Amino acid sequence: MSYLRPNFRHPDLKTNEIGYTKADYEGGLSTLCAGCGHDSIGASILQACFELSIEPHRVAKLSGIGCSSKTPAYFLGASHGFNSVHGRMPSVATGANLANRDLIYLGVSGDGDTASIGMGQFAHVVRRNLNMVYVVMNNGCYGLTKGQDSATADKGSASKKGAPNPYEGIDLCEMAIQLGAGFVARSFSGDKQQLTPLIKAAMSHQGFALIDVVSPCVTFNNNAASTKSYDFVREHSEATGTFDFVPMKDEIITQYNAGDTEEVTLHDGSVVHLHKMSKELKLNDRSSAMHEIERYKSKGQILTGLLYLDPLTPDTHELLGTTDKALNSLTETQLCPGNAALQSINESFR
Repeated sequence: MSYLRPNFRHPDLKTNEIGYTKADYEGGLSTLCAGCGHDSIGASILQACFELSIEPHRVAKLSGIGCSSKTPAYFLGASHGFNSVHGRMPSVATGANLANRDLIYLGVSGDGDTASIGMGQFAHVVRRNLNMVYVVMNNGCYGLTKGQDSATADKGSASKKGAPNPYEGIDLCEMAIQLGAGFVARSFSGDKQQLTPLIKAAMSHQGFALIDVVSPCVTFNNNAASTKSYDFVREHSEATGTFDFVPMKDEIITQYNAGDTEEVTLHDGSVVHLHKMSKELKLNDRSSAMHEIERYKSKGQILTGLLYLDPLTPDTHELLGTTDKALNSLTETQLCPGNAALQSINESFR
């Protein structure tokens, strides 16, 4: 079976503001299991880039190892891409970002690639607030190695062939909030209406943006005893509220009741509106966000939507004081200014 898509497309496909059709954002045909939630996440990423009118070559896709890390091959085929070793995607993303800060960095990972072998790298890329979107396709199991429980599997949850998980599950959203991420959200692969605007907002956020997406494994972890099955998530999820993302180029219009909406302006002038279902959630308060996640968890529910947002957190380049110009565009003279500059630097430390 070929993984290449046919070249024929309807001549009247809708185009975005820069003249691209959705076909321009496609990749190869998916080889994942039929019905896999990961494909739905890829479709939301494609839709977000189309609606934001992002040129595909401005995006750099990075991934590790796992079912999730195969998915960048299935969208944005004209983008830059790098498939790294297991759990090491954040290192590659950091190096690429430091070399060329002008690209949009999209990291795609899984619950094993992030919360097990890649946990150390994940924690430090959050602390450094690297300017990237980090999407976790979270199915609570290792789909490539026959469905063993992953580190994000909830305690008491069971896959199709396993006993109930005896360990506490790692909550990546709570960890990211605690470590200083400026944008943290959770969604469900079966809720494109919620997921697509979250991805759009994350791509416009300056700094580290995590989106943890519950994505049921249709082969190993989609049974009644699993807390990451389609049925369980649909029956036990509660959203923070209706979420709107308004790009800077559009007129900002919204309808809401006074006191029920939190509005945040991002660094580029884009606006995020959270029409809150729970008035207890304070969008830019870490303690409030973590409390709400735990409150819903204690009721056996999954809180989805935008959980935390702070547009003022400095990213890696600000923290390190790097040049505004991408390093890969600097000349040899700029990168190696000579002995006089070195002596001046040495003298400053005496």
